[in-house]
This record gives sequence, structure tokens and C-alpha cells, in this order.
Amino acid sequence: MTYADFFYEIKGKFMGTDVSDIKEHLAYQFSIEDEEAGGCFYVEVKDGQLYVEPYEYYDRDANFISDPDTFMKIAEGKIDPVWAFTTQKLKVEGDIEKALRLKEIIDLKLKQKKAAEKERAEKERAEKDGAKKPGKKK
Repeated sequence: MTYADFFYEIKGKFMGTDVSDIKEHLAYQFSIEDEEAGGCFYVEVKDGQLYVEPYEYYDRDANFISDPDTFMKIAEGKIDPVWAFTTQKLKVEGDIEKALRLKEIIDLKLKQKKAAEKERAEKERAEKDGAKKPGKKK
């Protein structure tokens, strides 16, 4: 996987997250240690908006350093970032207190994803039930 492939996949996992309840400014850089996918990108929460860009962020609160697989599992909610740090799969430089807020962003995304899936399933079920009623055509 190239850096560009990795970046756009990870960006897709973060984008769309409603962070309007997070009022403080947060800036994270992710430094990817890998021969093919190596590079960095940043995630920023600013004015209730989430930004994910393929650049180095010099005025960051924290820098997360790891391999692409660990970052992907964290973004997907498959592993906890605190656990990854504790087991030394993830290195963190900078403001640890602000770094811990990353978990909040990931949890928000997972919660919103589950709510959207539930809503979609309910809509499909309602459409299916509507199609079964006599006199209605599908």
C-alpha cells in the first residue's frame, strides 16, 4: 500500500465525524513508519470542524508514531489507542492530555456509524414491510 492509498483510506474513516461538541482546538500529527506507506498527515479539530490533510503539522498538540496497520486498527476502533500506547505499538510525543482526546474523536465516529447503520436497517425494514402490504407495488 502506498502512502496516498493509506492516507485516503484513513481520511475516509475520520471524515464525516460530527465534532461540533468539541470546542477546543486539537491538532494531531500521525507519523507513519513504513517503507511503502511512510509519511505523515494531520487531524485537526477547529471551530467544531474536523480536518484531515496529508501534510506535516508543526504547531501540533501531539505526534502519534506507529506503523500503518496500528493506525488503521485504531481508526476502525479495533484497538484502543491507550492500549496501543501501553503495549508500545504507538508512540506519543507532546501533550498527553490532549493526545487522550483522540479516543473521544474515534468513539464519536464509531457511535455515529452505529447510529447510521441502525437508521439504515430500520428504513430498509420499513420499506420491506411497506412492499408486503396488499395493493402496493414495489
